[in-house]
Amino acid sequence: MPLIIALHSTAPAVVTGLGWALLAILFCSVVPYGVIWVGVRRGRLTDHHIGVREQRRMPLVYGLLSVLVGLAALVLAGAPRPLVAMVVVMFAVLLIVTAINQAWKLSAHAAVASGSMSVLVIVFGLALIPSLAIVALVGWSRVQLGDHTIGQVVAGAVAGILIAVPTFLLLA
Repeated sequence: MPLIIALHSTAPAVVTGLGWALLAILFCSVVPYGVIWVGVRRGRLTDHHIGVREQRRMPLVYGLLSVLVGLAALVLAGAPRPLVAMVVVMFAVLLIVTAINQAWKLSAHAAVASGSMSVLVIVFGLALIPSLAIVALVGWSRVQLGDHTIGQVVAGAVAGILIAVPTFLLLA
């Protein structure tokens, strides 16, 4: 998502867009996943899906902190406004998912997919509405893997849309 938004925001300067995208990806994906990977490798987490509720808090908090550091770096370095807005959306979705997941296992995958696809529709227009089928595929996979119920997937997808759309529209 950051790659698409960064490239679109800096067109035709592809190299500049790639630089912004890499910075956002580092703090929004690589570092948070690295925290989880290290936790699994050290035996502090049972798996990379963090299926045990009691194990979720710290990796999610570290993820939030990483996204905040990345957001600060993007703002201070003068990143394109739509990319900054997208990272704020990522933070907001992660914050809500973190809060809800302390009590109930909402599907973070569905929230991220629906939020991301909603932003793509906002940026590129209504022609991308069929791409929302990706959200259904993500949800289906989460249920098929036994990681979530249909209710958890639907709640995640709705939360992603309800957080992403107004946040991105307000900031972009």
